[in-house]
Amino acid sequence: MSLKQDFYELLGVSKTTSQEEIKKAYRKLAIKYHPDKNPGNKEAEEKFKDISHAYEVLSDTQKRSLYDQVGHEAFTSRGTNGHGGRGGFEYHDPYDIFSQFFGNAGSGGGSIFEEFFSGGSGRRASSGERDGADLRFDIEIDFEEAAYGADRKIKIPRLETCDSCSGSGCEHGTGKSTCSKCRGTGHISMSQGFFSIRQACPSCHGTGQIIQNPCRKCGSEGRIRVEKILKIHIPPGVDTGSRLRVSGEGESGVRGGQSGDLYVVVHVKQHEIFHRDGLDIICELPIDFATAALGGIVEVPTITGKTKLKIPEGTQNGSVLRLKGKGMPSLRGGQRGDQHIKIFVEVPTNLTREQKDLLTQFKTIHDTSKNHPLMESFFTKAKRFFTGGEEA
Repeated sequence: MSLKQDFYELLGVSKTTSQEEIKKAYRKLAIKYHPDKNPGNKEAEEKFKDISHAYEVLSDTQKRSLYDQVGHEAFTSRGTNGHGGRGGFEYHDPYDIFSQFFGNAGSGGGSIFEEFFSGGSGRRASSGERDGADLRFDIEIDFEEAAYGADRKIKIPRLETCDSCSGSGCEHGTGKSTCSKCRGTGHISMSQGFFSIRQACPSCHGTGQIIQNPCRKCGSEGRIRVEKILKIHIPPGVDTGSRLRVSGEGESGVRGGQSGDLYVVVHVKQHEIFHRDGLDIICELPIDFATAALGGIVEVPTITGKTKLKIPEGTQNGSVLRLKGKGMPSLRGGQRGDQHIKIFVEVPTNLTREQKDLLTQFKTIHDTSKNHPLMESFFTKAKRFFTGGEEA
């Protein structure tokens, strides 16, 4: 801890703050920066130590008074110990301070600790209890399955509770003994300068207990790897990237810990004629020149079956017609998207002599200004461009 940083600033309070407010400030910061809530974050761990030492001084009226008068100097090896003697002030283990403040929560096994830190899959108690990890499974489905929903069977490899030792890790008929090195606490403390450092017990690996006769099937892990076959329901309306959560179907916990969850990530195959845009479906429909010019009724495919579509007279290439309510269902229910029909006017090929003659006859009698307004407008604009706008 940097003794140059003001204790009041560390806790975010002022010199006139009451003892009750100091307690509230420490409570909030201790929970925020506790190493068990920030695994592997050295910066958070140092911050936790700093605020604990600041609280240790400011929560004691005599030590606070001395700090107000002398400052950090009163709590170094060159200052007094607060009781009129010399030799400096010895800070207590920040985890012990946390434990005293919250009750039996300092080691990570108490009720207050579970209340604040039990959300992640790494929750661990002194008995070695640890929640199982969440799993991910990627599944590819057809476009139709995304539209209608489906039931699928999947096979997932995962760790399950050992059926030989029921998760205890001990050989049948044997049990555990309290670790003699840490006396069942799961951690040991070592003094280093002004600080007391706590770390997991190397003998019991933080569990507080020793397994004398490990289970031969799981090797004391309490879990074995298996392949589990699950039946999952894919609801209508899923799309690529949709995540389906199957509660409790992740890896089993250790020593009584909760099982993780399974997250099924959906990937939808491309369809031959349908393309999706949110809840809407887009379908490109080729029609012949005569139908586009004269109009008519055509049959179009939708995800709910075939339906009739009216093609207006004079429909242009690229026009989009809408079929309301013929799109994808919403995952939330209550609504469906639309199907948009994009018209593609197909130019005929491999014409017969008779067909060519009819088209030639049509070409000679049609009025460009009336029958092809887009063409007429284009060439009018082109003419103005080449003449510099001199002619209309």
